[in-house]
Amino acid sequence: MRITSRKLNTAHLSANDEALVRSRAALELKDKGDYKGAKEMMGRLWKRVGDRPETKTLHPLVAAEVLLCAGVLTRWVGSKEGIKEAQEVAKNLISESIQFFESIGDRQKVAAARVELACCYWREGALDEARIVLVESLEKLPSAGNTRARALLRLAIVEWSAERFNKALVILTENNALFDKIPSHAIKGAYHSQLAMVLRKLNSDGEKGEAGNTERILQQYEKADHHFKLAGNNVFRADVKNNLGFLLYKLSRFKEAHVYLEQARRLRVRVKDKVGVAQIDDTRAQVLIAEKKFKEADAVARGAVRVLEKSGHQCLLADALITHGIAIARLKQTERAQFTFQKAIEIGHQVGALNKAGLAALTLIEELDDLPAETLYAAYDRASDWLAKSQSQDIMLRLNAAARKVFANIRGELKPEAATEIVFNTPCTFPLEVLKFESGLIRQALAQSNGSVTHAAQLLGMTYQGLAYVIGSRHHDLLTARSPIHRRAQKHKGVEVEGSPQSD
Repeated sequence: MRITSRKLNTAHLSANDEALVRSRAALELKDKGDYKGAKEMMGRLWKRVGDRPETKTLHPLVAAEVLLCAGVLTRWVGSKEGIKEAQEVAKNLISESIQFFESIGDRQKVAAARVELACCYWREGALDEARIVLVESLEKLPSAGNTRARALLRLAIVEWSAERFNKALVILTENNALFDKIPSHAIKGAYHSQLAMVLRKLNSDGEKGEAGNTERILQQYEKADHHFKLAGNNVFRADVKNNLGFLLYKLSRFKEAHVYLEQARRLRVRVKDKVGVAQIDDTRAQVLIAEKKFKEADAVARGAVRVLEKSGHQCLLADALITHGIAIARLKQTERAQFTFQKAIEIGHQVGALNKAGLAALTLIEELDDLPAETLYAAYDRASDWLAKSQSQDIMLRLNAAARKVFANIRGELKPEAATEIVFNTPCTFPLEVLKFESGLIRQALAQSNGSVTHAAQLLGMTYQGLAYVIGSRHHDLLTARSPIHRRAQKHKGVEVEGSPQSD
């Protein structure tokens, strides 16, 4: 049965038959993006997110179908409306349906329900749990059909979320024939959209690399839009337009990017999808940052964060916080930016999305220059660990640049000629090595004291005059690392004072 209207005549059906018809019709409307219609289709069986469906008088198999449907709708509607506990409620309903299916020995239904359970884990950011459930479910599903296609697609999405892009590409390309054969336009659209996203990530190591594959990626997005149009799903069409906008932004085609993002936002606003609007606003903020419109980016990103904080979408919230942190950092609001980046790190770590936490730590190093050496070192240590398995060449290049920045902050910037000399087998003289060691200690103390010779001298157990003499007589290269010297008034002629009148 294909549903073309929210109205359904069930007067001639038994209670069990009506429950089955309503559940299947509701899921079909959900695939079209008509969440309100899907809720209404359930009728008296299920009213709202948080309620348990009425199943007492139903056959166990029918009750299982109703519970599964309510769980799926809870996951989708809760996500759209930003209901924080929705995923946990959905997991409970789906788990209860699994128990019913297990009691009657329907292994395929159990596997299909577990695919839906995995989606709840993914939306919470529990990527490892989602992956395990999906792999186990695929072992029990037939080799063809919509359910297997959904499971494979969601596994690819999990791998994409974990930045295991090559793994996601293998899943999608090896199962291309399966997706070609299935009748569902909604699943076909999702397949082409996800493939485009994976290809873009794998080819984003530089503008030239991405531009060279633009046509292939655009073709996948066009196919996705075509299938979503046939499926009648404008919500997913909005996602495609958002991704197109992001692609064009990466190619520095900002005006075109804004056009697609505005179209995507209108579609999301039309269906009152607050979380979807927030995702699009996160992309808009990134475009504004690239255009150096930092105040506008701050306002847009702040709004996205505010919505996502209430939604329970922790991975999306971490992404939005990173964008917001960049906008704030570019406005030179260092303390506020540091707090924002560290909040993103904490959220990513709490939900096991270590790639998100690593990106936040890496971006903190890149965007903020006036951080204590200890903070920079800790951020790099965590970023390099959490992003160690990333397949993105861009991430590896960024980590390398961050390492140079951290080491320069701790030990002082090293010129290429000096670095080359150090790694060669050169003769060693005791006075020269002592001088080098002394220079390193003084440079580190000046860095920790923000250039203040007075404070650096205290750290080194010296007097101000003694340290100033050592720098001036033996380490001329450190003169730029200390605070500027100001001369006192005429009556104190010849007496030097560091910093401004207010600084020391």
